[in-house]
Amino acid sequence: MDIFKKCQGGFAQAREARERGLYPYFIPLTNNEGTESLIGDRRLIMIGSNNYLGLTMHPKVRQAAIDAIQQYGPSCSGSRFLNGTLELHLELERQLAQWVGKEAALVFSTGYQVNVGTISSIVGRDDYVITDKEDHASIVDGCRLSFGRMKRYPHNDLTSLEETLADLPEDSGKLVVVDGVFSMGGEIAPLPEIIAICKRHGARLMVDDAHAVGVLGGGRGTSAHFGVTEDVDLIMGTFSKSFASLGGFIAGSHEAIEYIQHTARSLIFSASIPPANAAAALASLQIMQEEPERIQRLNEIGDFMRRRYRALGFDIGSSETPIIPIIIRDYQKTLLAWKRLFEEGVYTNPVLPPAVPPNLTLLRTSYIADHTDEQLETVLEIMEKVGKELEII
Repeated sequence: MDIFKKCQGGFAQAREARERGLYPYFIPLTNNEGTESLIGDRRLIMIGSNNYLGLTMHPKVRQAAIDAIQQYGPSCSGSRFLNGTLELHLELERQLAQWVGKEAALVFSTGYQVNVGTISSIVGRDDYVITDKEDHASIVDGCRLSFGRMKRYPHNDLTSLEETLADLPEDSGKLVVVDGVFSMGGEIAPLPEIIAICKRHGARLMVDDAHAVGVLGGGRGTSAHFGVTEDVDLIMGTFSKSFASLGGFIAGSHEAIEYIQHTARSLIFSASIPPANAAAALASLQIMQEEPERIQRLNEIGDFMRRRYRALGFDIGSSETPIIPIIIRDYQKTLLAWKRLFEEGVYTNPVLPPAVPPNLTLLRTSYIADHTDEQLETVLEIMEKVGKELEII
């Protein structure tokens, strides 16, 4: 049998959606201006970006990237292990560790590689890794690539987490991995309760703060939000959200970071983060400290939009952050809602199976500190119009 037989005719669901004019992915942006995007000659309000603090547009961030290219060129042309480590990387790691409250940090080329590399290096044979069922795909892949055994518990079901840990051998290594902020529902993981459970069963805890650094805890993440940083063993973050760049990091004790540094295959066998990206991330970190009002404004917007969506009758689940799902629970209606909003000038992200169960299809909306009150009111007017038109509200 030809292994490529499955590829004949392309991907059936994508082909069908294109034929109906409802294909919502891989849309090329002509220009991206933070709270607005240009697609062809159409301007849309962007509520589908993870650019939470709007720093992709900040002149200091852009200038830092330009200066880094002038000094170092566009690439390091090597892995961190060999010729790909710059003083710029080390300075970024020092400042990140201090920012999130850990002894050391290690920068990877993408956030995906952080989770894949960290989990697969820490979790070995006869170890267990325990995850929330709504953890990010990169966490799942890290578990699959490890030689340990993976256990999953229902979303935010702490009774199930406790039972899962209690059933494991006492002398086995155990790592619990959770999203600090869940990327689809916008909920915050209950870290104090999770920490207590981990301590009762001798488990270590890793928190994926991709959507929390720059958002919660004054920008320091979920652990700082709850005041439990000392009780979290590893904190992960990405640069493609609040840091206006590309890459990611893991932070923890000196010993843990040194071990990961020498065993994480996704670090050892990948080229290092380019100088421009490292410089942009470093500049973004400095702006978070210098302009805390951005973080405050972002969370005020999240509070405002959640309140207004609920008043209009939208189902937004248990969102507590500037990630706000519009839960529709119908595959076709979700695509139609995305299309109508797009036509009306609002950019959202439709989330469909297998990313979510069939009964939980949604539009993922997320907000930027630079969104104006006028833009938000326009979004709400259009949302209400489309919601009534499609009988979502």
